Amino acid sequence: MKLYIESLKMHLKSTLEYKVSFILGFISQFLVVFTYYFIIIALFTKFNNIKGFTLYEVLLTFSIIQFGYSMNEFFARGVDTFETLIIDGSLDRLLLRPKNILLQVLCSKADFVKISRIFQSLVIMIISLLHLNINFTFLKVICLILMLISSIIVFFSIFLLMASYCFITVQSLEIKNLFTDGGKHIAQYPIGVFKKGVVLFFTFIIPYGYVNYYPLLYLLGKSENILYCFSPIIVLLYVIPSLLSFKFGLKKYTSAGG
Repeated sequence: MKLYIESLKMHLKSTLEYKVSFILGFISQFLVVFTYYFIIIALFTKFNNIKGFTLYEVLLTFSIIQFGYSMNEFFARGVDTFETLIIDGSLDRLLLRPKNILLQVLCSKADFVKISRIFQSLVIMIISLLHLNINFTFLKVICLILMLISSIIVFFSIFLLMASYCFITVQSLEIKNLFTDGGKHIAQYPIGVFKKGVVLFFTFIIPYGYVNYYPLLYLLGKSENILYCFSPIIVLLYVIPSLLSFKFGLKKYTSAGG
């Protein structure tokens, strides 16, 4: 943990060397997410609800998914851009150091510009909660916290899987965008609004449903099933194959050459 904190300080100092670039990047990232926000609002000017979900219920889902994705873009940027470590030979250097390799990868990059997205997702979440007037109980507070945590975990697991894929292909190619950016755009809506095949895929293959659908039903009072409240815990299991695949890739890695 100390190593990671020190690396964050180093990356922050490096980022602030170019203050104008940082400020412009911060503002641009803030505006980019607002385009997604306005698309959802524009959609609801034509429809009162989407399969029973209202505007602010969808925005709550949107904010939780954006929060998890943005947290990973900030804290796990090294995993997200893992292919660059292989291509430029940096991974070979990291393997020579007597430190946990995954920790070193996490320490290799941090994108402070993405903080704007984290802040924005929290603002949208608070606005949504105020308009929904949810009668919060202890379990519903726990449910919301679990949704936020599981959102971070599911994207970290996907980033780790895509990093493992780079051991085979060197570059992650477009399959990475399919599961990260593509998955994010689908998961920013409650999974239940899609067809059955999509729901099954994004529940049992990539567990977005346990992040933003089943717990959402409990949080909004659409279901009294208490298992839905704790369903985000299932996402923890998704980390296991991700870590195992990464470790397996490391064992088979013999350098990309150069």
